Amino acid sequence: MLTVLVASSKGGCGKSTLVTQLASYGAQKGWRTAIVDGDRQGSSYRWAMRRPEQVPGVLGLEGGRRGLQKLPPDTELALIDTPAGAHERELEPYLDAADALLVPVLPSMFDLDATLDFLQHLGGIERIRRGKLPVALVANRLKPWTHASQDAVAQLAESAPFPVVAQLRDSQAYVLLGALGKGIFDYASEQVRSHQQDWTPLLRWIRRQR
Repeated sequence: MLTVLVASSKGGCGKSTLVTQLASYGAQKGWRTAIVDGDRQGSSYRWAMRRPEQVPGVLGLEGGRRGLQKLPPDTELALIDTPAGAHERELEPYLDAADALLVPVLPSMFDLDATLDFLQHLGGIERIRRGKLPVALVANRLKPWTHASQDAVAQLAESAPFPVVAQLRDSQAYVLLGALGKGIFDYASEQVRSHQQDWTPLLRWIRRQR
């Protein structure tokens, strides 16, 4: 089983979007996929409950240690959604179980500053410091044609202690599909495929961890 933890110090940065889109990818690949939602808002859990019958199912579990303990032994991909601003004690049960950690970052100075502080904190955690838990950053909700997004990604790549493995553009598609319990990997239209291409570097990085 590959267990991917998604965490950030900021709310609204797209943790649930990462979790649900990766879950739709895993399900469409035929992997037995589960979400453990440790966020009190329960967005990822409710998304899994809304999955329609015509797409591959994703098991949704409400979080904490109990959610991890309920994972079926034949699970192939487990995705963990965490509360915003979770500190080490809150993340501890997930850090022990995770094989990889993703941190989404929004392209604003406030988000960058808060995230860099969070990354410094992560760097002090033993498993991460020893290289036993790979960490990657995902620049999220970018407007690639703007200087603000370009500058934010450049600063993140220069300042962060972990690599930026993907740049995801801002799109209402994630909001609309999320309300239906679906993801962009549940579709094969040309328009959606252009969004799927944004995820290729991230999926490649995840497959290396698997």
